[in-house]
Amino acid sequence: MAATPNEVRLPVRLRRIAFTAWDRLRNLTTASPARFAVLVFVTLILLFTALFSLPAAAADGQVTPLADALFTAVSTICVTGLSTVDMYSHWSPLGHAITYVGVNVGALGVLTLASILGLVISKRLGLRAKLIAAGDSNPLRAHGGPVNEGQTVRLGEVGQLLRTVALSTLVIEAGLTVLIYPALVVGGIDPLVALWEAPYYAAMAFTNTGFVPNADGLTPFAQDYFLLTVLMLGVFLGSIGFPVIFTLWRHHWRFRLWSLHTKLTLITTVILFVLGAGFILLLEYDNPLTFGSMDAWDTTFQAFFLSAMTRSGGFSVIDVGDLNGATLIVGSMLMFVGGGSASTAGGIKVTTLAVLALAVFSEAKGRPSVQAFGRRIPSDVQRVALSVVAWGATIVAISTVTISRITDAPIEYVLFDVISGFATVGLSTGLTAELPDPAVYVMSATMFMGRIGTVTLAAAVAAASRSQLYALPVERPIVG
Repeated sequence: MAATPNEVRLPVRLRRIAFTAWDRLRNLTTASPARFAVLVFVTLILLFTALFSLPAAAADGQVTPLADALFTAVSTICVTGLSTVDMYSHWSPLGHAITYVGVNVGALGVLTLASILGLVISKRLGLRAKLIAAGDSNPLRAHGGPVNEGQTVRLGEVGQLLRTVALSTLVIEAGLTVLIYPALVVGGIDPLVALWEAPYYAAMAFTNTGFVPNADGLTPFAQDYFLLTVLMLGVFLGSIGFPVIFTLWRHHWRFRLWSLHTKLTLITTVILFVLGAGFILLLEYDNPLTFGSMDAWDTTFQAFFLSAMTRSGGFSVIDVGDLNGATLIVGSMLMFVGGGSASTAGGIKVTTLAVLALAVFSEAKGRPSVQAFGRRIPSDVQRVALSVVAWGATIVAISTVTISRITDAPIEYVLFDVISGFATVGLSTGLTAELPDPAVYVMSATMFMGRIGTVTLAAAVAAASRSQLYALPVERPIVG
């Protein structure tokens, strides 16, 4: 029987609608990679919420409540490490596998992962794919307008950077697994169980997530300095950022050839690591609940370990809730800064702090521009750095006030856990596990904005920069 005209036109209309939707999506990915990243992040979170809600994902075979499933999905995709359930006992082997996959997807970055898949499939990167991938390596690239200043990763190097991301992730996690496995076996873990705990720990260290695969966490390994050092190494490699790994891979230890971004990232990271350990040691050495019962060597090592974990690692061998209030404030400051840009760490990023510190120093010296290592830092980078700090502080302040009002918990505990969520660290005073559902949703939003908010804001600020053929009259308000 012959088809009617309406039956013929219907598939044509459907194809036109499909092509129109596809074109709009392609235009979105090029015109605003940051918005595209938000869209994909939300999609992934909804997908993993559904996966964590499956009865098979829970150890008791029951459906996980929506608030807990959503929070775990956000914490996993945003590589945070906070949880409202016992991650070891609540989830089945399928649930742990979902967590393992989720943290690796979230750590690579949605734009980077999409570009890597495109590179694997097509064997090449077109301009559109390079623009998408560049949005992960530099927020100033995450818009449709031109970027005139020198970049840490140039557009022509994006393909090499993606290969470095994929290769370094595989190599580093594999290397960490090889080092962690014998330490677990020596520590009393069954060799067969250690076969999956070792790669789990490796992934959680490199992605700066901090989930643990056993009931007692790292407590049984509190004196195993080899294992703790390996975990610190994994956290450090994950937190410095893929552009830094790319630079070190290309130029090795030739400091003169390093990019300014690499120099600022590594120097600031080391300074904060040492200063953080020093302050923690000074504030906690006589606390009987934490370091007070340890000898000098143990106290020093644990201070450095805690300093490294506040950079976004999330592992802990002590009860964070037992720390002094002053130590919680210092830890909050370290967590707020976080790790390197385009890394698996969170926070406002160490280069943001470095740029603002250099701007303050240049202003004190009366210099006309901000300079470092023979390079000038343009004003738009300084404006983005200031905006990222203001945006981060606003998120933390609103979330802290809201959760404090909901729970009536001590403000230092609330502030610590909120900053831990915003900076995707994963350390907790114990407050997060006891949050009521309304506060759980607030914390989930905080983690989500902390993971993608600063990049999105930076892209929006950069996109607002446009050429202007006239200058307005100057008038100086009083500041300070």
